[in-house]
Amino acid sequence: MLREGPRVTAGTLDLPLPLQPAPAATTLVIDSATDACSVALFAGDTLIAGDYRVLGRGHAEALVPMIAALPERGQASRIAVALGPGSFTGVRVGLAAARALALAWGSDLVGYPTLALVAAMARNTEGGQAVGVAMTGGHGEWFIEGFGSNGASCRPLTSRAPGAAAIETVEHIVAGNQAEALVAARGTGRALPLWPDARAFSLLAEDVLTVDAQPLYGRAPDAKLPLGAS
Repeated sequence: MLREGPRVTAGTLDLPLPLQPAPAATTLVIDSATDACSVALFAGDTLIAGDYRVLGRGHAEALVPMIAALPERGQASRIAVALGPGSFTGVRVGLAAARALALAWGSDLVGYPTLALVAAMARNTEGGQAVGVAMTGGHGEWFIEGFGSNGASCRPLTSRAPGAAAIETVEHIVAGNQAEALVAARGTGRALPLWPDARAFSLLAEDVLTVDAQPLYGRAPDAKLPLGAS
């Protein structure tokens, strides 16, 4: 059994650390940017283990036990984290955990856009067709973005009221937790109600990943950071 080493604290997250070095070519994926909270451990492109829950709230309390329940307590040579957009709190919970673990384990850290993962999941089930993504935003708006048949973003991320989102989303296939509402408002199309799932991380193209792991809010955050925080 893997012995537990020191602990590292990131805000309210108290993270247990294994003693052994991380296995080579492994990736821990953390996605807590939306109501869904998921983690996954990969060896190359092969999923070793993962967990997925739609929580709504309580990501900070759920995330650490989910990571710790993975093989080797989730330790990996690379950590990939969802950058958003989504919940201000959820985005920062995931980033705090990812940054703390990357520092403690000496792991590489990369980030990815939440909507890009949803689009990749949809394209995987729809034969690589173009996909529009619609996810819950703030103040009653939706985050929308378009992705071409090659998987690249072809309509930039924006936050729109539902009526405007329905007009601007031109793709026949719409994915995301607001996909059904958008297709109903538009009166045409195919809806794929999806939340981002870390277990689908291997569907993302490598060029989607960024070493600049900064939060992607999609609009000004509703919550305010303490002075001097980033």
